[in-house]
Amino acid sequence: MYWVNVGAIPTDTVRNILSREGVMLMKHLQGGVKKGAFTEEEAQRRFEAWKNEKEAKLNAIKAKLNEDSRNAEKARLDEETAKKNAKAELVAKKKAELAKAAEEAAKAAAAEEQPAEAATEEAPAAE
Repeated sequence: MYWVNVGAIPTDTVRNILSREGVMLMKHLQGGVKKGAFTEEEAQRRFEAWKNEKEAKLNAIKAKLNEDSRNAEKARLDEETAKKNAKAELVAKKKAELAKAAEEAAKAAAAEEQPAEAATEEAPAAE
């Protein structure tokens, strides 16, 4: 603030930083106080109002970014859950098919055993 008040001319980058931090606004307000447009208290009040407004805007932006991040995380989790459920359904379907195939194989094996047993039982009776 001191250097700006004594005539230092900041570069564009430094000017942007000083503006963002409120130094350039305070210099402007102090110029108004020197001209008698308003009092030092009025200048401080205006600076505090600007500072509070700026802080409120930044907080709103941060809140929106946090909400967007949470929504994206929730969407990703929902998508992952849907994929997991679909995969679980496929696995359950495949297990059911395997169980059915095993059951059919067991029935077929049992059916092959029964005629063989019947043939061996009838053979000794025919003699």
